[in-house]
Amino acid sequence: MQDRFHSCFSGLTKHHGQTNAPGCLAARDALRAAAFPTESGVHSGDNSTSPSPSPPAEPGQAHAEAFRADYFGDYREDDFLQAEDADNFEDDDGLDGNSVLGLDSSESDTNEDAREESGGWEPAPEPLPSEDDTPPSNAVDPDSGDALPREADLTEADTTYQPNSRAAAERSIPTKTFVVRLVRPLRSGRAVIGERVLPAYSMYKTAMDGEDRNIWAPFRSRIDWEIARWAKMHGPGSTAVSELLAIENLAATLGFSYTNTAELNKIIDDHLVPSGRPRFKRREIVVQGEAFEVYYRDILECICALFGDPEFANDLLLVPERHYTDKSRQTRVFFDMHTGDWWWRIQKILDRRSPGGTVIPVIIISSDKTQLTVFGNKTAYPVYLTIGNLPKDVRRKPSHRGQVLLAYLLMSNLEHISNKASQRRTLLNLFHACMRHILAPLKSAGENGVSMARGDGMLFRCHPILAAYIGDYPEQILVACCTKGDWPKCPIPRDELGNSTDTERAIRDIATVLEALDTYDNGATAYKVACERVGIKPVIRPFWQTLPYVDIYVSITPDILHQLYQGMIKHLISWIKQAYGPIEIDARCRRMPPNHRLRHFYKGISKLQRVTGREHADICRILMGLLLDLPLPGGLSPARLVRATRALLDFLYFPYVAQYPIQTTVTIAVLRDALVRFHANKSIFINFGIHFDFDFPKLHSLDHFPLSTRLFGSPDNFNTQYSECLHIDFAKDAYRATNQKDEFAQMSLWLERREKVQRHEAFLAWQLSEQDPAEGDASESSANHDDLQSPLSSIRRSHHKRTFPSPSSPMLLHLVMTKQPSAKGVHISQLINTYSARIFREALARFVVQYRHPDWSAAQVERAATAVYLPFSTVPVYHKAKFLLADSDGRPGCGPLIDVVPAHPACQGKYGHQIPGCFDTALINCGTGQETGVAGYCVGQVRVIFKIPKHAIEALFPDVIAPKHLAYVEWVTAFTQPHRDHGMYRVSRSRDRQGTNLASIVEVSKIRRSCHLFPHFGSSVLRDWTSADVLDRSPYFWVNPYSDCFMYTTTF
Repeated sequence: MQDRFHSCFSGLTKHHGQTNAPGCLAARDALRAAAFPTESGVHSGDNSTSPSPSPPAEPGQAHAEAFRADYFGDYREDDFLQAEDADNFEDDDGLDGNSVLGLDSSESDTNEDAREESGGWEPAPEPLPSEDDTPPSNAVDPDSGDALPREADLTEADTTYQPNSRAAAERSIPTKTFVVRLVRPLRSGRAVIGERVLPAYSMYKTAMDGEDRNIWAPFRSRIDWEIARWAKMHGPGSTAVSELLAIENLAATLGFSYTNTAELNKIIDDHLVPSGRPRFKRREIVVQGEAFEVYYRDILECICALFGDPEFANDLLLVPERHYTDKSRQTRVFFDMHTGDWWWRIQKILDRRSPGGTVIPVIIISSDKTQLTVFGNKTAYPVYLTIGNLPKDVRRKPSHRGQVLLAYLLMSNLEHISNKASQRRTLLNLFHACMRHILAPLKSAGENGVSMARGDGMLFRCHPILAAYIGDYPEQILVACCTKGDWPKCPIPRDELGNSTDTERAIRDIATVLEALDTYDNGATAYKVACERVGIKPVIRPFWQTLPYVDIYVSITPDILHQLYQGMIKHLISWIKQAYGPIEIDARCRRMPPNHRLRHFYKGISKLQRVTGREHADICRILMGLLLDLPLPGGLSPARLVRATRALLDFLYFPYVAQYPIQTTVTIAVLRDALVRFHANKSIFINFGIHFDFDFPKLHSLDHFPLSTRLFGSPDNFNTQYSECLHIDFAKDAYRATNQKDEFAQMSLWLERREKVQRHEAFLAWQLSEQDPAEGDASESSANHDDLQSPLSSIRRSHHKRTFPSPSSPMLLHLVMTKQPSAKGVHISQLINTYSARIFREALARFVVQYRHPDWSAAQVERAATAVYLPFSTVPVYHKAKFLLADSDGRPGCGPLIDVVPAHPACQGKYGHQIPGCFDTALINCGTGQETGVAGYCVGQVRVIFKIPKHAIEALFPDVIAPKHLAYVEWVTAFTQPHRDHGMYRVSRSRDRQGTNLASIVEVSKIRRSCHLFPHFGSSVLRDWTSADVLDRSPYFWVNPYSDCFMYTTTF
C-alpha cells in the first residue's frame, strides 16, 4: 500500500497538506486510512518502509553521435546529473524547495520594520481537534509544566534529551591541550639544509625599487596610490572613474600619474610586480564541432603562492600533531587539519619513503554554478583552492586571502548534442577531463616533492596532496562518479539510507574501485560491467585515479551549509509546516517577541521564497518556540515531533557550528546521541502521513560527520558557508566589471589586477612598518613628508594573531553605553506611566540602602528604604545597552558578537509610522553565575536604563563609590528543571499577592546578555496578541537557548 504513496508523494501529499477543497480532503483521508489502518495511526515498532522504486529507464532514442567518451551502453535517466539540474537538486529527495543560489527573500530585516505593527489581514485560526478525535491520554493541563505527554511505546533513554551527556561534553573541551608530535627519522617541515632565498617582501622591494626610491612607486604620492587602490578595489566602474579623472585640472592639481582608467591599468600591468599568484591560462575544448573555453591557473604556482605569502609565514602548520585534554591521552581534541588522523597517516607514509618532506594538504572547494545576473542566464562555475597548512580561521576569512580562484570550468549544456543520454555522459567526462588537466601537476609533485619557499625565505621540500574535496551533493556524486540517489562515501543501498544511524559504517573501498577503472583497456562492455559492480559510472579516467595518496571517498566531506541548513533543516521546516499548517505557524511567527539576535518574521515563514542558508539559520533560532503546546491534528501526540526537532537542532547547534570550533571524542559521542534520538522519534512523520521514508542522502550524510572530524579536524574546516562570499568577489563583481562580451577573459584579467593591487598594499604596509616615517626620502617634497607622517589606517599591516579557540573564555568582554543619554531628563512619573516602571521610587530607595549596606537583612533594607529621600524628579535615560560577547573563535567577517538590550517606549518612526515599545528580557547575574550553566542567574525584563543625576550622587552615596548605569528590572521566576522532551526551562512572571510584578534596580554591569523567551501560545494563539505585548499577556514562557551560540552554551 505504501508503494502507492511513494509514487505520488512529491506533489499529491503537498497538495493534500494545503488544500481546503472537500473532495481533496476526503481523498486524503481515504489514502491515509488505507495506508495506516490502526485507529490512532501510531506505529510502535519498525520504522522501516519499503524502498522507493527506481525511476524507469530512459526510452530509446536515436543513435548518439560518435564521441570517444560515449560508448558504454545504455544508461538510465537518473544515471547522470544534468548540468541544468545542479541548482535544483537540493529538492530531489521528495520535497519541493528552493534553490540555494539566487535572490534572497524579500523579507525586510531592519529594526524599524521588524518592530512595526503589521496590522494587516491574516487568516482565521484553524479549528482545534475535537474532543472525540483526541484520545483522553493526550489531554494535558496547559499550566501543568509538562505540555508534552509521555508515550509508553518509546523508552525515555532513547528518545529524550539527556543533559548529563551534554554537561560532560562541555567539560571535555579544554582551554589548553597536551600535544603529541609524530616521531620521525628526519623531522618533516624542516627547511632544506643550507638553502635559503630572500624573503618575499625583500624580493618584492628589490624588484620595485630600481632607481626610484619613492616609497609609493610606481605612483607619485600617497594620494595617487590611494585613489588607484580605491578605483580597483571599491570603485564604481571603469567608465565612472575615467569621467571623474576627466574633470578639468583634477588629475594635474592632485598630481596623479594617470588621467583615465586605461592609463591606470597600464601602470598596474607594466610597473607593479606580479602578485605571486599565477596568471590564467585559456584552453579551448572542441566537442563535436563546437568550441568551449576553460580558464585555469597552474595549481602548483597557486600552492606556492599561498605557501610563500609573507602574511602567512608565522601561521603555517607544517607538522601533524595529536592533541589531548591532558597527559592521560584519553580524550582526543580536534580543531585544525593538522590535528586529524589523515595528515598523521600521510606523513608516516612519506617518512618511510623519503624522510623530511612536508605535506601540503590541498583542499578543493568546488561550488556548483552560480548565477552572475539577476535577470538572464549568465552563470559561472568557479573552483577554489586553499591549503590545510593555513589555520582554519585564516582560510575561512576572505579578507585574509587564504583562498585562490583556481579555474572557471566549462559552462555549457552541450545542447548541440541531440541525444540526452549522450549529452549527460559527455558533460560528466568533460568535467573529469578538465579537472584531470588542471590537477595533473600534483601527480609528480605529490610523489617526489617540490621545493617551495616560505614567506620568510626558508625552503622546504613539499608534497602537495589532494586531501579534501568540498562541495554540495551534486558535486559530490559528480566527483565520486556515483549515481544520483546514492551516497558517494559508502556503498549503503538506497533503501537503507535513512533506516538507522551508524557512524562507524565503512566507506567505499578505493582499491576495488581502482581495479575496476584499470579494466578500461579491456573494452567498453567489460569496463561498464566492472564499474557497475563497484557502484560507479564508467567514466573515462576520473581525475583522482592517478593522484598519489588520494582516496576520493575519504576526501569528500559533509557540508554544513548544503546538508544541514539547506538539507535536513529545510526538510524539517517543511515537514513541520505540513504537520501543523501554515496559518498557526505564521501567526506565532508574527507574535514572537523581538530580540537583537533574532530575525522577526512579521509576515510568517510559509510564503518565503528562495530561502537561503542564512534564513534557515534564522528560522532555527525560533523553530522550537513555534511547536510548543501546539497540538497535532487527529489527536496524535506531538512529543516525538518535538524530540525529533530537538535532536536535529542539537546536532546543528552543539557540535557543528562555529560556536564549537573544537571537537573532542566526547562531543562526537554527543553527536551520535543526537542522531540516535532523531531516528528513534522520526516515525511521527510517517505516522502523520508527512513523509513515508527517509531514504535520502542528506540524512545519511550526518552519519559521516564523526569520521570527517577525526580525519580532518572540526567540521568548520570543510564548510562551503565560508566560501559562498567568494562568489561575490570572484564571479559576480568580476562579471559586473566587464562589458558582458567575452566575459571570462575580462573577469580573469580584472581579478589579476586586483590581486596585484592587494599584494602591493600589503607590501606598502610592511615597508612602512619596517621604516621610520621620519626618515622619508630627502628628495621628496614636503607634501610627501606629510603623507609619510600621517596615520596609515588604510594600509596598516594586519598580522593574524593565532589563539587557541576556547568556548570557556569569559562571555562578556565589554559593556558599551552611549556617551550621551537618549533622553536627558525623563520625569519619574513618565517612567511609571510610559515605561511601566510601576514601583520605580520604591525600588530605587531599596537599591540605595542595599548598595550602601550590602550585609543588611531584607527587613532592615525595607525599613531603611522608607526614609530615603530622592533629591531629583528626572533622570537621564538610555534606550539600549550594548554588550560585546567573547567569540570563542573568529568567524567570517566578525569579531566578538554584539548583543543589545533595548528598553524604549513606543515612538514614531521617521516615515510617520508607529513603532511599538520594546523592553527586552535579559540574563542577569545574581552574584554566583558562572560562564556556563544557569545556576546563579535570573531572567528579568529591562524597563528603564538610567543614571543617577550628578547632583544627587553625594546625597545618596556619601560614603561609597557611586554606581554608574542602573536598570529597572521586572523579574521572572527562577530556573528549575529543564523539560524532559525539549530541554528548555519554564519561567513565569514573579508577582506579589496583589498581582503586581516584582521589580528591583540592578547595576547594568550585572546584565550578562539579552535573553529571548518563547511565549506560551496555547493550542491556538490569540489573534489580538502582538509581538509588542506578548510578554505582558503570556501566562508563562520557555527560555530560548537558540538565539546564538553563547546562549546555547549557557542554558544547556
